[in-house]
Amino acid sequence: MKPLTIITTYNCEPHFEKALLSLTTSEFIEEVLIVCPETIDIKIPKCRILTGGALQSQKVLSQIINEAKTRYLLFLTGARQITIEPGALEKLVVAARATKAGIVFSDFYDEGGQGRALHPLSGYQLGSVRDDFDFGSVMVFSTEAVRAALLKYGATPSVDYAGIYDLRLKISIDYPIHHLSEPLYSVIYPVEASSDSHLFAYVDPRNTGVQKEMEIVFTDYLKKIGAYLPPDELKQAEQSRESFPVEASVVIPVRNRCGTIADAVESALSQEADFPFNVIVVDNHSTDGTSDILYDLASKHPSLKYIVPERTDLGIGGCWNEAINSKFCGRYAVQLDSDDLYGSQKTLRRIVDKLRDGKYAMVIGSYTIVNSKLEKIMPGLIDHREWSDENGHNNALRINGLGAPRAFDTSVIRKVGFLNVSYGEDYAAALRICREHRIGRIYDSLYLARRWEENTDAGLTIGETNRNNLFKDKIRTEEIIARRKINKGVNT
Repeated sequence: MKPLTIITTYNCEPHFEKALLSLTTSEFIEEVLIVCPETIDIKIPKCRILTGGALQSQKVLSQIINEAKTRYLLFLTGARQITIEPGALEKLVVAARATKAGIVFSDFYDEGGQGRALHPLSGYQLGSVRDDFDFGSVMVFSTEAVRAALLKYGATPSVDYAGIYDLRLKISIDYPIHHLSEPLYSVIYPVEASSDSHLFAYVDPRNTGVQKEMEIVFTDYLKKIGAYLPPDELKQAEQSRESFPVEASVVIPVRNRCGTIADAVESALSQEADFPFNVIVVDNHSTDGTSDILYDLASKHPSLKYIVPERTDLGIGGCWNEAINSKFCGRYAVQLDSDDLYGSQKTLRRIVDKLRDGKYAMVIGSYTIVNSKLEKIMPGLIDHREWSDENGHNNALRINGLGAPRAFDTSVIRKVGFLNVSYGEDYAAALRICREHRIGRIYDSLYLARRWEENTDAGLTIGETNRNNLFKDKIRTEEIIARRKINKGVNT
C-alpha cells in the first residue's frame, strides 16, 4: 500500500480538481478524501467524498481516523491554491519515518502579484501551543501517532472547530513535531483585507464559539501535561509596608516619538484622582527632539519625573525596570505607551480603585483601536472577554496577548521584573504574575491605541513575525515548565 492518504476540503474553484489530478498520479498517494457538506460528483481516480461536517470537526476527523488505511495522513488545510514541488511527497514521508514524528510540516513559497517568495516557518517547541501556530497548508500526520494519542489521552471531544487543534496537542505530548526548513510547495494567495482580522482573531466577538472550543481543548491539554493551575490556589496581593512617594505612577517608556509624546504626557497629567500620583517618563536616548519636549514639560510640571537611563542597551522592558525601581515609583504602576492616550480623565482612578478593591497584583483594561487622527477603526474595542476569573490564567498561555492598559502592584512587579526586550515583555510579566496571583479585568474602553506606521507590530516582514512568535513560544515554554514544577511541589 502507498504511504499517504490526502485529506482536503472541497473547493469549487477550477484549480482544485487540477491539483488533485496531479496528486493522484503520485506513487505515494493511495487515496484522496474530500470533505464536503453535501454529496458531489467528482470523477477523479482515487478520490472519495466525505459528507456531514467541516474538516476541523470531531465527527469528520473520527471518520477519517477510523477508516485510515495508510501509514500517513496528509492534510491540505485552508482553501488556497496549492502546488506541490517535485519530490516533496517523498521528502515528507522520508522525514516522518526518519524522525518518528507525529506531525511533519515544511516551509513553502508564496506566489502572488509580485512573484514567488520564500515563506519560512518557525520550529515547534513545548510552548507552541497557540491555536494559530502556523504549520502552513500541508501537514503530514502519522496514523500510528494519531491512534496512540487518542487511545492514551481520550477521543477528540465533540467539537466543530477545534478537532485538529486537539489532535495535534495530544500527539505533541509523546511524539516530536518536525519542521522541514525547506520549501516543498507553493501557495497562491488572493489579495486579502487588513491583517488586523488575523491579529485580533481571538478577541473578535464573531469568533466566540471557536475560541471557547479552543479554550476547552487547551485546558484539557494542560491538565494532561501537568501544567494546569486551579483557580483556588491563586492569591491576592498583600498590602506592602513599604513606603512610596505617591499612590500611583503612570509609566511611559519612550524613544523617538516627538509627534506623540506631548499628547501622551498631557493625557497622563490631566488625570483626576483623589490620591497623589506622578508620571514617570523613561527617555531611551531619543534623537528626534523627543528629549527637548520632555525637558520642557518637566520644567513646567513637578509631577512629571523625567529619567534618562545610564545604559544604552535597554528595550521597553528595561525602561520599565528603570521606572518601577526608581525612587519616584508609586504603590501602583500604570502603563501608557508613548503614542497612545487614556480614554478619559478618570482612567487612572478606575484602574487604581480596581487594584485596591480586588487586592489584585495586576489589572488589565480594554482599549479602542484608532488611527493617527484618533478616529475609531476596525476592529474597534479590544476587551479580551475571553478572559474568565476561573480559567484566564491558564488560557493566557494559548493566546498572544492580554490587553491594555496594564497596571501593577509595584511590590509584586518589582519582584517579577521585565525582560529587557521591546516585544513580549508585557506578556512574559503577565504570565509570571498570573502563575501565582489573581488578575483583575476592566471591560470598558479606557485607552486609545493608535495604529500607525511606527507601531512595533506594523508592517512586519515574515522573518520579523516569525522571530516575534518564536520569542513568545519560548516564553510559553518556560512558563509551562515552571507551572509543571509547581504541581510537582518544586520551588520555581
